[in-house]
Amino acid sequence: MSTPFPFTAVVGQDDLRLALLLNAVSPAVGGVLVRGEKGTAKSTAVRALSALLPAVDVVAGCRFSCDPAAPDPACPDGPHNPPGGFETRPARMVELPVGASEDRLVGALDIERALAEGVKAFEPGLLADAHRGILYVDEVNLLHDHLVDLLLDAAAMGASYVEREGVSVRHAARFLLVGTMNPEEGELRPQLLDRFGLTVEVAASREPDQRVEVVRRRLAYDDDPAGFAARWAGEEAAVRQRIAAARELLPSVRLGDGALRQIAATCAAFEVDGMRADIVMARTATALAAWAGRTEVLAEDVRQAALLALPHRRRRNPFDAPGLDEDKLDQTLEEFSQESGESGESGESGDDDPDPDGPGGGGGQPQPDEGPQGDGATGDAARPEAGESDGVPQQAGAGEQAPVRAAEPFRTKVLSVPGIGEGAAGRRSRARTEHGRTTGARRPRGALTKLHLAATVQAAAPHQRARGRSGPGLVLRRDDLRQAAREGREGNLVLFVVDASGSMAARQRMGAVKGAVLSLLLDAYQRRDKVGLVTFRGAAAEVALPPTSSVDAAAARLESLPTGGRTPLAAGLLKAHDVLRVERLRDPARRALVVVVTDGRATGGPEPVALAGRAARLFAAGGVASVVVDCESGPVRLGLAGQLAGELGGTAVTLDELRADSIAGLVKDVQGRSRRAA
Repeated sequence: MSTPFPFTAVVGQDDLRLALLLNAVSPAVGGVLVRGEKGTAKSTAVRALSALLPAVDVVAGCRFSCDPAAPDPACPDGPHNPPGGFETRPARMVELPVGASEDRLVGALDIERALAEGVKAFEPGLLADAHRGILYVDEVNLLHDHLVDLLLDAAAMGASYVEREGVSVRHAARFLLVGTMNPEEGELRPQLLDRFGLTVEVAASREPDQRVEVVRRRLAYDDDPAGFAARWAGEEAAVRQRIAAARELLPSVRLGDGALRQIAATCAAFEVDGMRADIVMARTATALAAWAGRTEVLAEDVRQAALLALPHRRRRNPFDAPGLDEDKLDQTLEEFSQESGESGESGESGDDDPDPDGPGGGGGQPQPDEGPQGDGATGDAARPEAGESDGVPQQAGAGEQAPVRAAEPFRTKVLSVPGIGEGAAGRRSRARTEHGRTTGARRPRGALTKLHLAATVQAAAPHQRARGRSGPGLVLRRDDLRQAAREGREGNLVLFVVDASGSMAARQRMGAVKGAVLSLLLDAYQRRDKVGLVTFRGAAAEVALPPTSSVDAAAARLESLPTGGRTPLAAGLLKAHDVLRVERLRDPARRALVVVVTDGRATGGPEPVALAGRAARLFAAGGVASVVVDCESGPVRLGLAGQLAGELGGTAVTLDELRADSIAGLVKDVQGRSRRAA
């Protein structure tokens, strides 16, 4: 039994409720992505939606939920005869677990029977179950890349294809895609982000009365689920009837040229990529009008559609916060209305302004194109601020200097872990994976998923006479089957160990260092790594960010990083060693890459140089891959970072050599690898 839908309305989730209902009215809107902190009833709201969807008619006995009015001619359970019976059932909500296998998602084909008997024995997956219903992915940002690719293909084509060694199965897979995520655990790939029609941000209410009501309703539901559901049954029935009425009205809703031009002008003003945003906004505005019981799209529908369809399409890189400047939106709609000069066209009249006294009303001063962050993080890293002289920042406290902004990020050279791992799928280091190029064959462990046909035939060929083969067919046994061994790429744990001491604190220097680390963080995001941040200064080191998939969180911690004091290099290395030890217990298959950002000086604690050397040799003894980013600058250089890299058993690169277009960096890397091989 699902928790009744009104439960979510008391925590300020009006946008979430509206987005889900609009998709119920018009599934063509394209689904919903729900972003929010933990414990905000995201999953509760999604699960409650399934109870509000109208029932569907399906062909009796069809495992793929074919519509009896228009059955799929390629259905694996077909062909369906027109006189065949049908049955009515509730719309399904199918949940895709983050750790699901590929076969669980798209279905499994019995390769052994297909080869030995010529029989297509196909077991449908979750995509078949979700056809004409809801596919719900909790923690969608943690979904493995290969599952994301399959999901994108199915969502784009409305069908799922399963192919195994020349044997293929196709079936329809049209579903409402709903995902929930906590941004603290990492962001979505841009390709999947754009597939969601609408996005909403949810947060727990800070009003005590609302929080009290939430607790009261939750306790009442726990005490008597059936009675609680019965109490809200009337309101749920009314919402269900309104959805049905809006669906009937939807084909009659008129989307005039004026509203279409408003939509196009808004998407152009916010510089969204592609045309999907325009299409989604048009469908959303039409659904809003039908939900309100109108047959014409108004300016207020266009505005609301923009607030739901554009925020997640405004991101240009992982460090941009999703969102929409409502003042700019109102200004854009108002300017378009004034330029058109047409008051008779729906969606163009100034009288349709939903909130003339709101943030965009009154014709106030034009707002800047960018929010408070803007692009200042890349433009004035070397410009002295008020209260500074000679590039030295103001003192923020005893022995501490105010944080400086990072220089402009750049594309970095690829840093990878040597050898072959078996960690989570990613794009950094070589690994044995289920996807990638075939490098050999082995006996299957468990169910056969990737057949190596040549190796299977080779294993079976010597035994054909003993097995009594008399015809052209090949007699196969289970022991003959061979699994393809494949090599792809894995994601790693990239642990940054950043020197924040006084020797690193000059404004131009620390700004460049932060820019380099920010560039490496961007690279880690693109390669699907986990990241962590350890800093050291003064008398100790601290874990500024435990290992996480949220590159955004690492960038935020880096931006606010203060500097100053002595250089406890040994403490920083030992703290990083402890972090790796704990993380190895949690995720033993994920290999680590330690990136030490320092000038190599060690001045903190007794015998600082000797302690730093001993700490570095701990990493070398454990075989941890490491790179030292040498931040030393000026005409006189001591080369201490290079010595540290040697004790770590890693490679040293300068800030300039870290750039992907640096020839010197590539030569340095080749020389370092040659020395290690010798």
